[in-house]
Amino acid sequence: MLSHKHEIFLEVARLLSFTKASQTLFISQSAISKQIKALEEYYKTGLFERLGNSVVLTPGGKLLYKKLLVAKQLQHELHQEFVKISEDFSPRIQMMIGASTTISLYVLPPVLSAYLEQNPNTQLTLKNRNSENILKALLEHEIDLGVIEGINKVSNVTYTPFLTDEVIAVCSAKNPLKQQQLSAQDLYSIPLALRESGSGTLAVLEEALAQKHVKLSELPVKVRLGGTEALKNFVRVDTCLAFLPRQAVVKELISGELVQVQIPDLPMVRHFNFIQRRGTENNLPYKNFVQFTKRYYSKTE
Repeated sequence: MLSHKHEIFLEVARLLSFTKASQTLFISQSAISKQIKALEEYYKTGLFERLGNSVVLTPGGKLLYKKLLVAKQLQHELHQEFVKISEDFSPRIQMMIGASTTISLYVLPPVLSAYLEQNPNTQLTLKNRNSENILKALLEHEIDLGVIEGINKVSNVTYTPFLTDEVIAVCSAKNPLKQQQLSAQDLYSIPLALRESGSGTLAVLEEALAQKHVKLSELPVKVRLGGTEALKNFVRVDTCLAFLPRQAVVKELISGELVQVQIPDLPMVRHFNFIQRRGTENNLPYKNFVQFTKRYYSKTE
């Protein structure tokens, strides 16, 4: 079994930051430094090289990190096997997941509840950021599993299909636009409220507009807002047209607070993917979580 010192080392090595490891482990930086120093004394070599506010792994640190990742995977597999033969065995597991706004707010909550009910000893942390920043967090080892909407793919990340969703145009129920059917070209004369740069929703809109030879940069964008909820709250009381995921506005469409504006020549479908660093796809418990989530939504469709 991995020792407490080795678990701390893994977190510092994953984040390359004593400060961030302190925050995720809820341990003081001095306590973390003490444990790392003890490991360095045991292995008779430095494990980290301090560079100002950041750290990098030394050759010894890289070796230890590589081997401990294998050991941790074996430990997870061992735990899974023991769970099958002993109902009383329930090891505590920590998971760091990141998801884009729509997924975090409207898709994952019910599946997380179901997963944690079956896995009560799992301590799960969910980071909510836009798709671009979730990908960045994955590459910087802040998380080990992400769920994002379609953005440009990178070579050292694997993408596993999850769900599809539609992006639709919506406006306030008091907006005269609700009675109109628009075309993509009409958007040149309609004030828009859009998501911020890096948003997967914005990327889908921009791609769809480009296929109709409409440049987003030339449209009358009145405001850009960071987050789906902020955009929903704004468009409720304003005359702007907004583009939002259908998943995010189901309740508002039913209540009549928002109305879908039909733009037949501008279909927008986006694809949500699980993302992992290449080579970590079989790491438990993340592999189990991906399988559980896909099964959960296949049953609800």
